[in-house]
Amino acid sequence: MIVHSVVLEEQASYIKHDKLFKELIHTFFEEFLEVFFPDAHKEIDFSSIQPISEEVHSDLIKGNTRRLDIVIETKLKKEDAVVIVHVEPQNSKQEDFNSRMFQYYSLLYNTYRKPILPIAVFSYPQDWEKREFMISFSSFEVLRFQYKTLHLKKKNWREFVHSNNPAAAALLSKMGYDEKEKVSVKLEFLRMMANMELDEARQRLLYGFFETYLKLTEEEEEQLMGEIKQSPEAEKLLELPVSYEERGIRKGIEQGVVKVAKEMLRKGMEIELIVELTGLSSEAIKELSKKI
Repeated sequence: MIVHSVVLEEQASYIKHDKLFKELIHTFFEEFLEVFFPDAHKEIDFSSIQPISEEVHSDLIKGNTRRLDIVIETKLKKEDAVVIVHVEPQNSKQEDFNSRMFQYYSLLYNTYRKPILPIAVFSYPQDWEKREFMISFSSFEVLRFQYKTLHLKKKNWREFVHSNNPAAAALLSKMGYDEKEKVSVKLEFLRMMANMELDEARQRLLYGFFETYLKLTEEEEEQLMGEIKQSPEAEKLLELPVSYEERGIRKGIEQGVVKVAKEMLRKGMEIELIVELTGLSSEAIKELSKKI
């Protein structure tokens, strides 16, 4: 079985969004399926997952290739399977998206000759969604191709705050909420973080993802701090960094940031993403990689 998951974001920020979604789903692949696609999660044996080639031929005659962001091989609990998650961050609806999904499906099947479960994850604000691609003429239906979808903006963030699921925690920032709810969303995100036992590298990934998409003003940060102090969980919440972006790499925590960067390198995260999440320069990251 192949899982093909596409996340839509704006082209102008393609690289940043692409890497964030790729690393999030790569790192929390099982948790991502568990919270958003529980039926598929029940069928997969996660003890056997491993990356495979990320290149799929897009032009069989000329030999051009397209690089898929995440390609994971695994087994179903009852049979062998290949699972492919394709993360393509964009934030604009595309009228031909359903035909591209069919094209990706066809190319993947031609490459792997395995059953495929396609999943599309939409993160754009418009209420536009297609779940199938059809080819027909007159009264004859030639093809009906269907795929699963997750439209984040259509999800109520409050439904996920008790899940203690790291993928759901990060993606709260892309779900449907009003501007007046931003402080509440971040407060619940922090509560989820406080209840999850994650290493510093994974914490940094979740904070970096969340704060890329949900940014608070100074006034909202002050409001958040006031609500934290009044919370029964204040002591636990105050141990968390309220904003990694604000902390940056100030002298007082630079040593900790370097430690986190090293841990990210050990986990195989891309240098560009580590730069984005830590604020360290690419040169500094490359020097650290020589010491790993």
